Amino acid sequence: MGKKVKKEAEPPAKDVFDPVPIGSKNPATVVLMLHSPEQEVLVKACEAMYKFAEKGDENKATLVELGAVEPLSKLISNEDKAVRMNAVMALGVMASHNDVKKLLKKLDVIPSILARLAPAEDTLIHEFASLCLAYLSVEYTSKVQIFELDGLDTLIRLLSSPDPDVKKNSLECIYQLVQDFPSRAAIRELNGIPPLLELLKSDYPVIQQLALKTLATITRDAETRVALRENQGFEQLIEILGNNELNDLHVETLVVVSNCMEDMDTVQLIQQTGGLDKLLQLAETSTLPEVQMNAAKAITNSAQSNENRKILHEQVVEKTLVTLLRVAHEGLRTATCQAIAIMCENLASKDEFRKLAGIHPIVQLLNSENAEVKKAAALALSNLTNANHLNANAVFEAEGTEALVQLLTDPMVGAVAYAADVLTNMCTQEALRSSILAHGAMQALTEALCSTDSLVLSKVVLAVAALACDSDARTELRNVGGLVPLVKLLNSKNDEVRRNACWAVLVCASDEPTSIEMCRLGALNILQEIHLSTSRKNNFSEAALQRLFDSNLSIKYSFTGCLSSSNKITDGFYDYGQVKPDHKMIILEELYKQKVNQHRPIVFLNAKPPEPALTELPPVENKSPDSPGGRSPTPSKNSSKDKTPSKGKSKGKKEEEKAKEEEEIKIPQEVVVEKKQWLLPYDPIFHSLITNVTKSVLPLPNTKEQVVALAVFVAGKMGGPVERDRLHEFFWELHVSELKFQLQSNVIPIGQIKKGTFYHRALLFKALADRIGINCSLVRGEYNRAWNEVLLADEVPKAPGKLFPPKAYAVDLMHSPGHLMKKNSPEAIQYQCI
Repeated sequence: MGKKVKKEAEPPAKDVFDPVPIGSKNPATVVLMLHSPEQEVLVKACEAMYKFAEKGDENKATLVELGAVEPLSKLISNEDKAVRMNAVMALGVMASHNDVKKLLKKLDVIPSILARLAPAEDTLIHEFASLCLAYLSVEYTSKVQIFELDGLDTLIRLLSSPDPDVKKNSLECIYQLVQDFPSRAAIRELNGIPPLLELLKSDYPVIQQLALKTLATITRDAETRVALRENQGFEQLIEILGNNELNDLHVETLVVVSNCMEDMDTVQLIQQTGGLDKLLQLAETSTLPEVQMNAAKAITNSAQSNENRKILHEQVVEKTLVTLLRVAHEGLRTATCQAIAIMCENLASKDEFRKLAGIHPIVQLLNSENAEVKKAAALALSNLTNANHLNANAVFEAEGTEALVQLLTDPMVGAVAYAADVLTNMCTQEALRSSILAHGAMQALTEALCSTDSLVLSKVVLAVAALACDSDARTELRNVGGLVPLVKLLNSKNDEVRRNACWAVLVCASDEPTSIEMCRLGALNILQEIHLSTSRKNNFSEAALQRLFDSNLSIKYSFTGCLSSSNKITDGFYDYGQVKPDHKMIILEELYKQKVNQHRPIVFLNAKPPEPALTELPPVENKSPDSPGGRSPTPSKNSSKDKTPSKGKSKGKKEEEKAKEEEEIKIPQEVVVEKKQWLLPYDPIFHSLITNVTKSVLPLPNTKEQVVALAVFVAGKMGGPVERDRLHEFFWELHVSELKFQLQSNVIPIGQIKKGTFYHRALLFKALADRIGINCSLVRGEYNRAWNEVLLADEVPKAPGKLFPPKAYAVDLMHSPGHLMKKNSPEAIQYQCI
């Protein structure tokens, strides 16, 4: 065998490049390296990207401009583990930049990132992939995509990771996802509550706080709260509250507790385990106002149900709330007042707050410079004084009236509404009502009536109605111009505002001056429109319309054509004639000032003599040229002797002096009249008719004789009996027309009418009957017909002492004056119709 020759080494291939160490300080060069086919180059490029981006936002922006995001988003799915890891790390850090997030959304990178959260991947990849998701989940469409790709299940699994950073990033992403309702329900279904509760035991406060914030969000749903109780989560929360070393978690913990305390079962549980005592003690003793504020909010949430309010009252929660009122923190005071307001739904709590002297500090808060505090204080007082006279008195004694009236002009809508509510509650007592008026409430309410907010208007109108229950208040309301906006609110499109406005008009129409003014402003027409509308009609609109009618019988008679026996005609009544429902009434003053026309004359009644003019004249008005001081000089005895005239001259001079004095008196009298409001002319003839009737008819022994005698009297004063077939010869129209032109007015006093037809006589009969106490009605028919109806009991001689129901009779005033016709009988119908 020949000698073995050593084989020579093969020379390196000519087409292979020797390894070259890579080093570059240019980001653009590194970005180009991301496109390399070599794994080692990619690893080093991604690592360099991570370190560069970690230094700040400017570097991240530079990488975006250089186009690094797209290749990185592909490299996170690279087959090489080292490449994937470094790419995910770089992308996770860069995702905090808004431009990067926008690009990642366009590149649809979320499926690839979720794939990196698989159990087979390293913890480091989990950390930065979850970090990237946490940044992306801030945007709504990304949240939806994560949820639809079952990312929530993956994130819940990662809450049990041994790495705290993975837990934190996953928890941040979950917190963003549960802001939407579907994710909150999914957390419960995926059994995500136990791992969340487990994180409360973490050594890292940031994880504990994130877990509490997430629990606070998901416990808004009742079913989740049930799941929390079933997993003994509430006990853990109470333990945190009882641990002073964890006071940095108390605020977030109380938010969760606040949500849970909406359920009665939770409140019962917390009471039975002593947790409620701990909560109230924490609220009173904590030195952190934020903790106390959230404790107050927890009480507010719990007190939403009547059962919970009873439990809280048993624990004397009122004492805790009164204590919190004294802490100088605006947010806490607002939350405390809100808690007091809801606790006042329990009647016993209302009294308890007063006994604990809690009303005075609330009243003081009405003067706060903070708008929310004022609003909450007014709300608390509104509920405290609702149907509680003692609390209303306490508000008054705490000098709250002035502050409440001032609050009516506050720019905050809620504060105005609740202040009006408190004043309404106080107005049930006369002494408090007088105080409210004295502080200028009517002026302030009038300004508030011009608000555009429905809640304010609804409450303010009720306050006006409560305050205007006496004549002085109604007079002030008229004087400050409050009737104008009030009447306008009858046309409100808001049902509650319109209903309350009808109620206020109903109250204000209790006296004639206010009723007349409201009618002048169009209230009657608006109420009639409402009455005819099926959609706008309400419980008070018809009553308000009727009250306006009853307070102004002239208008009632014109629109309804009927006055009952309870409607007593007084001075100032006028018969305008029958009008349609949509007709706009004109007040008597305007009618009186119109020029004479061809329309039907208006008949009025006024037996009230004018007041003596001299009694109303001020002393300065009666000055004479000879008496600069305003008094007429008194002549001395000597001067009268020196100038003793003869009898004839004396008489003539006296007449001259008398005429001169009368002339001097007339001048200031005219001046005073011009300054006074218009007065209806006095009708002395009507006055004398009342006097005559009082003397001749009133003394008669029974009602029937009085009715008959009065009928004869009225007929005699208005032209006497007229035979039925000769009515056409009774020229009453000519007589009335002559009166119009004689008086130069369309308005005629009833006493001047000497020839009156049916409606003149019926009106006079009603007016005189009302003066002497005869109950009768006045009914208008067609074609100038009108008649009176009276109720008379039939005489039954054979049954003495027995009472029989009276019967209605129509009174004949035209053909056989005094004849009584049974109501609806043929002769009565014939009398009433042509």
